[in-house]
Amino acid sequence: MPRLGLGLGLRNVHFDHILAEWPKVDWFEAISENFMDSGGRPRAVLRRIAERYPIALHGVSLSIGSTDPLNRSYLARLRQLADEVSPRWVSDHLCWSGMQGINSHDLLPLPLNQDTLAHVIARVAQAQELLGRPLVLENPSTYMRFRDSSIDEPAFLGELCRATGCWLLLDVNNVYVSCFNAGTDPWDYLERFPFKRVVQLHLAGHQHCGTHIVDTHDRPVCDAVWQLFRKAWQRSGGAATLLEWDGDVPPFERVHAELMLAQKVLHGDTSTSAMPPSQSQSDTAEALSTPVDFLVPRIMGSSALYPP
Repeated sequence: MPRLGLGLGLRNVHFDHILAEWPKVDWFEAISENFMDSGGRPRAVLRRIAERYPIALHGVSLSIGSTDPLNRSYLARLRQLADEVSPRWVSDHLCWSGMQGINSHDLLPLPLNQDTLAHVIARVAQAQELLGRPLVLENPSTYMRFRDSSIDEPAFLGELCRATGCWLLLDVNNVYVSCFNAGTDPWDYLERFPFKRVVQLHLAGHQHCGTHIVDTHDRPVCDAVWQLFRKAWQRSGGAATLLEWDGDVPPFERVHAELMLAQKVLHGDTSTSAMPPSQSQSDTAEALSTPVDFLVPRIMGSSALYPP
């Protein structure tokens, strides 16, 4: 798998800036659902960006752990999009997101045991066959654990990779969030993670509520996550790194400045503030755990580069 460098999540509010400036970013990650059912302008924008930058597709609705049958229509549309823009890989989450055909628009945790492992192995194999390419699966942020879980997440993901040949997206922020909420050690989690299968890392901000942390993607990366990232990046051999910012998305220059902090961290610089404290977002701001406003198709509404 290629080492892509430092990338950004492709968000519609930044489309005009990207198309006008062609900024110095190594690669972009596009939310699959934003483009799968979009023709015309949105798809044209993605195709044009894919001509200039490597692209990865990142989904939130595969629901690989659900007991519903895999959505073949969804997978067919995802494969059509992937065949069109030639992403370096296609990723989603180790979770379930709905049942009986209803999408909860959340990334819900799985009980991690042998029964679930066998269930997910079979579904990953089927999804990969339908997509015609290997899947990349991400560790989700969690707020609870099941009493009958008998396998820890790193071991579960390692067994899943061995059985299916899939790859992994290690979300470093999710490690910190999940471990804090469960009262476990994130450094120990990284020690046991199957880094040989990691092709991508995620960074993001979260809301610390004192007794728990909510994965909000709406603020800068905290110092603790930056330190975990440095370890994860080294252990992964320099895996492609992607900054996510999905809620209260600031101008492109601000998000890009946050991404560039990764270079400082990797060189041992502990100063991880990209703006004066007076301009930072408040840690007490209310936010949803998995913002879905970026899934609303408000795409390129005012673009002069792609007229209606």
